Amino acid sequence: MHFTSEQRLDDAVIEREFLLGGIPGTLWTPATASASAPVPLILMGHPGGLGPMYPRLAARAKSSAAQGFATVAIELPGAGDRPRLAGADEARADLRLSLQAGEPVTGDIVDRLVLPLVELAVPEWRRTLDAALSLPEIAGPVGYSGGPIAIGIRLAVVEPRVVAAGLFAGSYVPASTFEEARQLTIPLHVLLQWDDQGNDRQMALDLFDAFGSKEKTLQANMGGHTGVPPFAGEDAARFFARHLS
Repeated sequence: MHFTSEQRLDDAVIEREFLLGGIPGTLWTPATASASAPVPLILMGHPGGLGPMYPRLAARAKSSAAQGFATVAIELPGAGDRPRLAGADEARADLRLSLQAGEPVTGDIVDRLVLPLVELAVPEWRRTLDAALSLPEIAGPVGYSGGPIAIGIRLAVVEPRVVAAGLFAGSYVPASTFEEARQLTIPLHVLLQWDDQGNDRQMALDLFDAFGSKEKTLQANMGGHTGVPPFAGEDAARFFARHLS
């Protein structure tokens, strides 16, 4: 993890941009974190585009830092300035055409769009986790927060260091993700926007039902993709406070 910049946010959070091989990312840590007082870590998932997403990511990171947690985000394969994924643009165009025509989104489209991303992103997240936990000011436990939900599910299945996950539901997922969801046993807090056009509400409900975790909560709020109410973030923060503190 090669740090390329550092700044303080509100004197309470240290923000450092880094490169991990060819993977760009950002690490936020409470200013009070140290080798003698290391903090837990949240892996902050997002749909890609660290630059455009920065205001929302930084706000989430500052909220987590106020609870005493470090947060790390990385650029997804194919997003930002990273090389485009072969076939991703075509699959995305096919998805858009199906939605515009009011036709069902086929499993083939979803597999072409999501599976290559999951296969590449999850190993990168595990490398990032290794690097972050090697820092003296970060000690775990570790949570995953955000999306895409297929990435969060695969990561939580294969990575035993992730002990709790807050997932953003609604995006299309391959059939194989349902099988992976049944393997999950960690505590889950799932957020769903009820009127999120372009996402599949019923698929999100079926996926929640498939989760094998004994402790799982679904919070569904009215409104579209960007209409998440502030109290939903507060509820997610309490979830992580219970399981990472």
